[in-house]
Amino acid sequence: MNSATPACITFDALSAGYERPVVGPVSFAVGADEVVALWGENGSGKTTLLNTAASAVRSFGGRLVKRPGLRVSHQQQQALPIAGIPLSGRELFGLTGATPDHLPAPLVPLLDRRLSELSGGQLQLLQVFACLRAPADLVLLDEPTNNVDPGSVTLLVDALRNARGGRAVLFVSHDRRFVDAVADRVIEVGAP
Repeated sequence: MNSATPACITFDALSAGYERPVVGPVSFAVGADEVVALWGENGSGKTTLLNTAASAVRSFGGRLVKRPGLRVSHQQQQALPIAGIPLSGRELFGLTGATPDHLPAPLVPLLDRRLSELSGGQLQLLQVFACLRAPADLVLLDEPTNNVDPGSVTLLVDALRNARGGRAVLFVSHDRRFVDAVADRVIEVGAP
């Protein structure tokens, strides 16, 4: 993080988990205009750190400091539970407060389709773009390239390269080429 860039969120010797710590202590900060990747083996606690940033996981030690008024948008690794829910892509954007204006051309036809009719990759793309377009200061993305084809990965690379504008992005991915293409920094995560 550039010392002139104010931190959106700071993990200060943080240990986090569910019934017990599964990650930490971890120390790093993410500033506005930064795209930061969490990298590590399966089970190392990357998703737990994202969930901690979203206030969905318990802290066992250290501190998590969020800039006052920080607005967070969170795309989770598991797809939305949409079976039987008549929700369209446009309605998903409305629920997140995201604007569907100027979406990449392949996504535009998906806006008026029911989410339950979309492929896993199409649903993943809409969820990621709904988070990226939401009025948030910090965007959390958990495996944004899961289930998407190479052309869609290119759309995500372009979107994350242009995701700045004062917002921070913290993401998890096992796709090293994707990480290298978009991340300003990579934080290595290991289990406690």
